[in-house]
Amino acid sequence: MVSSINIAKEVIRTEIQGLEFMLSRLGAEFDDAIQAISGTKGRTIICGMGKSGIIGKKIAASFASTGTPSFFMHPGEAFHGDLGMVKSEDIFIAISNSGETDEVLKLLPFLRDNGNFIIAITGKKQSTLAKNAHCHLDIAIPKEACPHQLAPTTSTTAALVMGDALTVALMGKLNFQPENFARFHPGGNLGRRLLSKVRDEMVSHSLPVVESHSDFTSILHTLSTSQMGLTLVNTVDGSNAIITDGDLRRALEENGKLAFDLKARDIASFNPEFISADSNIQVAYDIMDTKGITSLLAMEGNSIVGILKK
Repeated sequence: MVSSINIAKEVIRTEIQGLEFMLSRLGAEFDDAIQAISGTKGRTIICGMGKSGIIGKKIAASFASTGTPSFFMHPGEAFHGDLGMVKSEDIFIAISNSGETDEVLKLLPFLRDNGNFIIAITGKKQSTLAKNAHCHLDIAIPKEACPHQLAPTTSTTAALVMGDALTVALMGKLNFQPENFARFHPGGNLGRRLLSKVRDEMVSHSLPVVESHSDFTSILHTLSTSQMGLTLVNTVDGSNAIITDGDLRRALEENGKLAFDLKARDIASFNPEFISADSNIQVAYDIMDTKGITSLLAMEGNSIVGILKK
């Protein structure tokens, strides 16, 4: 009995070979596709049936999130009214491994009449779809990873990789930068770091504060209840000062029991690191990384308006 591991290795090997075969056949029409997509004032509409449709949805999502306006259109829905969303300036990408998918071929008369630039992604260069497209991207593969040559495996991987190649090439053509990516992903970690300001994430309410004459026990209580790892110190001259958990530990290590006789002004760290509340959150994190700290005071002018914790 053949082991599952050996089957998996053969599948992966077959798909790698399929991609290498596709790579060897990649030609000038890929550049034509990039020029058409990047040069249009319209959108890029991607269409496919079944597994090709699933791949098409992923490609459309990748395009849209990297600066190329795009959406997926189901060929069945397109034939029953959704073609009304297709403008003449739109680029239309049709995916069909056989190039003979009936639901996709039915759309060709409309697309020709509408003046759309058609890009076909197929594994058959002589197929009806390929011959009727302005540009054909060849995803032919020697064989499927499925032992019965029935389930789309290597062919869908090839279509997916072709979509990734288009996506990354378009990013280069459009000079797409991390800041652009962040704008389309405000909910992600990158988006948060590149778009958020310090004021968006700082703690600004009920900030922990002790007086300069506060005793050790009061300081400890304030630190414990705030759970921020630090407290502000209200100094006589108005200078910025804080006491952190680390400051308390060092006071105990250096003074032993005598630490309980110290006042806040004796323990505080003066002129702590700070940043403008309107600064980019990534700048704040970079400062914390460089300084080896986990908190920054957020300032508006000379006033402390919040504490940013990493």
